Amino acid sequence: MCLSIWQVPRCRIHTLAKFWQESFHSLHRSCRNNSSFRLLCSKANGPEGGYNRRWIRRPVSTKTEGTNKNTQNSSKSTSIGHEVLDETVSTSVAVNVKKNEISELPKTQCSDSQQKFPENVDLANLLTVIVFDLETTGFSRENERIIEIALQDLEGGENSTFQTLVNPERYVPNSNIHGITTHMVCRPGIPRMEELIPILLQYIESRQKPGGYVLLVAHNARIFDVPFLTNEFSRCGADIPSNWLFVDTVPLARQWMKSEGLKLSSRVSLEVLRETFGIKLSGSAHRAMSDVKTLSLVFQRLAFDLKLTLRSLVEKSFKSSDLTSVKKKKNDSS
Repeated sequence: MCLSIWQVPRCRIHTLAKFWQESFHSLHRSCRNNSSFRLLCSKANGPEGGYNRRWIRRPVSTKTEGTNKNTQNSSKSTSIGHEVLDETVSTSVAVNVKKNEISELPKTQCSDSQQKFPENVDLANLLTVIVFDLETTGFSRENERIIEIALQDLEGGENSTFQTLVNPERYVPNSNIHGITTHMVCRPGIPRMEELIPILLQYIESRQKPGGYVLLVAHNARIFDVPFLTNEFSRCGADIPSNWLFVDTVPLARQWMKSEGLKLSSRVSLEVLRETFGIKLSGSAHRAMSDVKTLSLVFQRLAFDLKLTLRSLVEKSFKSSDLTSVKKKKNDSS
């Protein structure tokens, strides 16, 4: 099942590439404050050849699992597994905890090796912008596990979203908060993290432009999502690809608040931003895809108001290796 959002508050946009090519500040800000979602079929973009070759669609079919009947009007649950190139991953899963506000977590130091691109390079033809969110069993990146992941390629089109529960092979607490129960994630068809990683890598690669980079956007990315994802990859003997760049929307939100003359807060939750921008909640507030849909709109609004270009976003980005390098230096000095 694929959903695509192509409407931001007060401003309708058709493709993100066109959005940045025309520059944010040149767009008219008079559209209504609502959001629309379109059901699309399950196919993915894939590169064929180099920069001057044709970019084709490659089939990647995905299914998922997990709706708590207590959090939905319908008593039916949705099943979610993964089928990639006629191979089916079948496993069992557990439950998640939400990290809407994480000010109590230790902050990671900033020491980024900035990605540089020549000035004459059109980044719209090189970058794929994907918003993502994780749900976990708790806050500790070393001891807890991912139980749900969702992504949305802001380029839109077929198969522009990806969502699945993940089997952490343990009990998951706080189902009253996030709406995911142990029963939901322990059913067959839910992949464990080591089984999900190759599927996730293949999906993101299918969305990449030829020879390009992926700009992965998350709220609290620097102190939560990226360290958590990196630790899970490492636990499974895998590395985050070097062409994955990450952007944290929390600093962008603080920059926007300052530009609007608003009082800065140590807590800049996604829920507060959604209410500030008047964005209607879609789905359960503490599920990964619902948060991805919200952040997609919040991020585009922040980028619009701050007049951010793709190049400026790249300059604000960091790699997973930047965080691990800082951690290593800290351990060596202690």
